Amino acid sequence: MSIRKIHHVAYRCKDAKQTVAWYGKHLGMKFVLAIAEDQVPSTHEPDPYMHVFLDAGGGNILAFFEIPKSPPMGRDGNTPEWVQHLALEVESVDELMASKARLEEAGIEVLGPTDHTLFKSIYFFDPNGHRIELAANTGTPEMYRRLDEVKVEMLEEWSRTRRAPKHAAWMHEREFA
Repeated sequence: MSIRKIHHVAYRCKDAKQTVAWYGKHLGMKFVLAIAEDQVPSTHEPDPYMHVFLDAGGGNILAFFEIPKSPPMGRDGNTPEWVQHLALEVESVDELMASKARLEEAGIEVLGPTDHTLFKSIYFFDPNGHRIELAANTGTPEMYRRLDEVKVEMLEEWSRTRRAPKHAAWMHEREFA
């Protein structure tokens, strides 16, 4: 088997129309498709839904389900809020900062920018409570090459110790800054 790409990633939303409008206004995503059924095709359960699809660029599709007969949306209380998020790439740090300014002007609280050495990012929440990250790459080919060399060792050490391996400590020393 050879995976070609992610066909779509789907999340739940509170209101499909509001979600489409928000992603269009704040992230420039075009609304590309809507599918609505009164019965789930895979399970045949009688559960009406609206499934909307948004263009996330580069052939990537972000989708949402509004399922009004289900209990209200929640989140996994055992997982920290910062863990589950959708990271979207922007062209540059300048575009990242311009996006931050536009989001804040619209009254959206934004955290960052955060410097992850390989990229800088900002974080905020959509109207459904999903954490969104916008990221601009800043890593160099040499940085990626060196990280590639240590990835297996890092994973093995993590698997044994459950502590952050120091194989890539050079990144935090700004050796390549």
